[in-house]
Amino acid sequence: MAKGTLNTNDNDGNEWYFNIVTKKPELGKLSPINQRLGPYKTRKDAEDAGEIAKKRNLKWKEQNREWNAWDKAGKDNDDEDDEDE
Repeated sequence: MAKGTLNTNDNDGNEWYFNIVTKKPELGKLSPINQRLGPYKTRKDAEDAGEIAKKRNLKWKEQNREWNAWDKAGKDNDDEDDEDE
């Protein structure tokens, strides 16, 4: 392969990506990495990339909120046993 060309053969084109510039699904790595989301197993999943990312981000936000709430509590119940040592 010539230097500077895009390698589209490393996954044999079996994975789908969503191009965030064209807003279209693509079979294989057709676009530069900074223009695509994925990989996804199906075209439908690639088409739903925005919704999948949104749900994932909401889940992570909730996990961060739970983590921060635990951190603000100062310690968990197991720490009380350590005071006697």
